[in-house]
Amino acid sequence: MSIAFRSIVKHSAWQLAVLLIFFGLALPEHGGAVRLKDIAAVKGVRENILIGYGIVVGLKGTGDSSAEVTSQSLTRLFGKLGLDVEKGAGIKSKNAAAVIVTAKLPPFARIGNKIDVTVSSIGDASSLEGGMLLVAPLRAGDQNVYAVSQGPVSLGGIADGSSKNFPTVGMIVGGATIEKDLDMNFSGKKSIRLSLHNPDFTTAARLITVINAELGGKFATAMDSGTVDLVVPFNYEGNTVELLAIIENIQVNVDTKAKVVLNERTGTVVIGEHITITPVAISHGDLSIQVGGGKDGEKDKKESRAESVFEIKKNTNVSDLVKALNALGVKPKDLTAIFQTLKRLGALQAELEIM
Repeated sequence: MSIAFRSIVKHSAWQLAVLLIFFGLALPEHGGAVRLKDIAAVKGVRENILIGYGIVVGLKGTGDSSAEVTSQSLTRLFGKLGLDVEKGAGIKSKNAAAVIVTAKLPPFARIGNKIDVTVSSIGDASSLEGGMLLVAPLRAGDQNVYAVSQGPVSLGGIADGSSKNFPTVGMIVGGATIEKDLDMNFSGKKSIRLSLHNPDFTTAARLITVINAELGGKFATAMDSGTVDLVVPFNYEGNTVELLAIIENIQVNVDTKAKVVLNERTGTVVIGEHITITPVAISHGDLSIQVGGGKDGEKDKKESRAESVFEIKKNTNVSDLVKALNALGVKPKDLTAIFQTLKRLGALQAELEIM
């Protein structure tokens, strides 16, 4: 679990947010158990990007005014429809617009399935509202046509009828029909490769342990920190789907790096677990903090001298430090500078990322 808080302009709001989070959410000692399906992907089981070119017609004077590509497309379209157009005679209409059509082909998609498409203007059209996309084939990276799209373009918009932010981009829900199956004999696989979304040696080692325990043998091996290979057991040959249904719901304790992420522009601070700070004294502006190293009795003396002086115990973690900083009214900008200095000094035992 991680802790996040955000500055909301006013100091009181910043302080309240931090206090609510620190008192309501405690950093766990160990990473929580999650399902395998949430931390890894099966090789070959992924979406594929489709792209195509098309013409949106029926616009109310909001289409392309002088785009050459639109004129050429309309000329070719009329020719296919049996209408003769004189060579060199450009067809211009502000009721039509050239668009790029994109979609995501899901894994195991079959002929006849419907998928959503996004339509984006590439000319100087001011709006695609009310338009109709004509038949547009969609191709994958191998240049084969996998789907054909057509339908009325919807811009979404707000229920109160206010203007849309991006009237040159629209969607067609279920606007493409898949015309070609993906060639994948998944049930006949003899082995499966799992790729961790966040490679980690500890997590990979734990993963193969729980998989082998579940299957009752040494079927899983780790190739590296982000890859786990699984041999399909004899009793699951030809039934890989059932095997994966069992495997993907296995619980594993995910390990994470000690990391602090700061966004100075928004005031967002995200703190991971396993983060500690070695004994150090911090002085920033009119505040002073000492982490460890103090003698008994000095704490009362320091706190009585000034409210900007604060002492926290040795072997502290970042949550204790941030609570101390929050008690002193430290702003996100100052927090960023303090963490940067701690990292340079080597006192912050964690990776620091500043956005």
